[in-house]
Amino acid sequence: MSNAALAKQIIDDDSGAFAVLMQRYHAFVFGICYAILKHRQDAEDATQETFSRVLRYLHKWDPRRPFEPWLATVAGNRSRSHLARRRSHSPLTESAEPQTVAMTEDMAASAIAEEIRLAMDDLPSRQRMAFELFHQSELSYEQIGKQMGCPIGTAKTLVHRARKRMIESLRDREVLHTSRRRAS
Repeated sequence: MSNAALAKQIIDDDSGAFAVLMQRYHAFVFGICYAILKHRQDAEDATQETFSRVLRYLHKWDPRRPFEPWLATVAGNRSRSHLARRRSHSPLTESAEPQTVAMTEDMAASAIAEEIRLAMDDLPSRQRMAFELFHQSELSYEQIGKQMGCPIGTAKTLVHRARKRMIESLRDREVLHTSRRRAS
């Protein structure tokens, strides 16, 4: 059964389907959690929290996208939250901290890069092109306009709309947290 079909059954409240999902991905999730936390009990707790979070937010997963990167992001986030709680209660030894922090940063960077790539894939082609020309090729708006055959204002608008859509996509996928603005 595909992950999309399984997710639909879970969303439709089929508890047996969730058991299948857990069985299918338990080792995958536990491996991520253990790699970050380096402690079996903490990894088991983070794995349980991951599946709890997946059940709660599965309706936000886009079935057109691969399931594993989304699941890995949830597992990484749960593990980092657990790691932060653990640090606030008992500091890591100096010899263990650099390796754990480096590994966590590498995994986080990899997960974020994948999420950004997925968000860029969802952009309309002109917005994606303008965004890439501005941020990756470091062209000015004038240069983008010339290359795309449009006025400077249109180039600015395309880049702005691309940024806005990517931020919305990353928030929907819970890669970015929504910040609450204070009333003035």
